[in-house]
Amino acid sequence: MIFANTLFPAPVPHPERAALLGEVHARPFHPVPTPSRLLHFAFMTNAEEAGAAREALAEFCKEHGLHGPDPGAKHFRVMLSGQSLRFEQHSEFTTYTLEQSGDPTAPFTPAANGLPSVFARLPQPGRHLVSVDLHVMKPAGEADIDERLFDASSLAASSVIGGRAVVACDFLPVNGFVRILVLDLGLDPASAGALTVRLLEIETYRVLALLGLPQAQRLAPVVSEAETALASISSAMASGGGLDEDNALLERLTALAAKAEAEATRAAFRFGASRAYDSIVSQRLAAIGEQPTGMRQTLATFLSRRLQPAMRTCQMLQERQADLSVKLARAANLLRTRVDVEIERQNRDLLRSMNDRTRMQLRLQQTVEGLSVAAISYYVVSLSSYVFKALHDTGWLKIEAGTATALAVPVALVGIALIVRRIRREHID
Repeated sequence: MIFANTLFPAPVPHPERAALLGEVHARPFHPVPTPSRLLHFAFMTNAEEAGAAREALAEFCKEHGLHGPDPGAKHFRVMLSGQSLRFEQHSEFTTYTLEQSGDPTAPFTPAANGLPSVFARLPQPGRHLVSVDLHVMKPAGEADIDERLFDASSLAASSVIGGRAVVACDFLPVNGFVRILVLDLGLDPASAGALTVRLLEIETYRVLALLGLPQAQRLAPVVSEAETALASISSAMASGGGLDEDNALLERLTALAAKAEAEATRAAFRFGASRAYDSIVSQRLAAIGEQPTGMRQTLATFLSRRLQPAMRTCQMLQERQADLSVKLARAANLLRTRVDVEIERQNRDLLRSMNDRTRMQLRLQQTVEGLSVAAISYYVVSLSSYVFKALHDTGWLKIEAGTATALAVPVALVGIALIVRRIRREHID
């Protein structure tokens, strides 16, 4: 079969199609010439704060006759008087990056906090978290790092991008900024732009990943206290108390489980985010292709020694929380089973007592029924004696009235007994 047109006449797009196609091109790399200096800031923001920051930037651009970010834009770049300002909005933080020309001979000069910038006219969008001063320059002589710029005990340096650049950083704040030096040994502007973005992301995500550590340190004594309380409750369970004691233990255990679940729920997002940020740091380190230079440690080596213990602490505490939740649930189920068994035993004893009481009532009823047959028969025979006497006096009864009354006694007993038995059977049915 031959089709005249292989395209659908009017395909209806998925509502998220444009956003999904554009996500690959979000936050593109921009060429960075040498020498350049980049000041990078990251602020923790919620959706409302990020929206206010975007509106403030749009108003700032409007005042300078420039087109500002579109509503809902997560990435925006604008040129301002020889400076390039880049705005990026992420899930829980917002970044500003200011790019300008740098001193070709004296890195980090003048001090970053003394540089004129547009930030003085923009409001702080949220809680400040990251400040980076990144300087790209050609080496004055040999491609070596001036160790006077950094703390020797924390200095990490490596050759990156196939030896076309050397990167150095000590991850220590100077005037509030972590300083990163990039020596250009043959970078083109596009490669320099990609390298600087990845280095800024490494520092940003490194700090964001560490946000889980204070949470872990805060929760550690809480988890230890809960584990101690669980051990105490388990010991009390082993002693085999009564129903009242088991109910009291179950209430304590339920309250402890609720508190543990609440803490685990509050910490789950932070620990999950820390794992994700740590993974991004590892990806960015792999992307720049580090190679050792001289006897210095690489950035990856430094971060593995400092960042990974913190990540393992977060992971360990989250595992302890999960294990505690499982143990609490198991202990609660065991204790609840003991309480249910004890209640069932009491119910069994109660039913047995009720059965015995019913049996006694039945015997008493049978005794009363026997007495009632005798009493009713007595009254029937007594009434019959009057009838027999009257019949004898009128000549209708030939035998003596006393004889007739005596003969009526067994008949009355049998008749009354049969009537009572029939009534009882009808009630049973």
